[in-house]
Amino acid sequence: GVRAQVEQYLREGALVLDVRTAREYAAGHYPDAVNIPLAELPHRLKELPDRQQPLVVHCHSGARSAVAVALLHKAGYTQAVNAGGLSALPAPR
Repeated sequence: GVRAQVEQYLREGALVLDVRTAREYAAGHYPDAVNIPLAELPHRLKELPDRQQPLVVHCHSGARSAVAVALLHKAGYTQAVNAGGLSALPAPR
């Protein structure tokens, strides 16, 4: 399932991409997560140079991250997975 894939990606050192707003990110975020708000993602893809890199994408509820993952797949980021909301991510190691 998706949860197993998320956990595997995190074990393998995936980049955690937080597509919430900067204000939401500032209020609390996953350790080392990169914050690119969904609205900015289309013109900030160059900040994710490796299209083969595993990406664990999350937002608050999973809705924005679903849109982000679809956008990433379309742009050639084949290893992007929607982790859902921040609370759905497994505890950091």
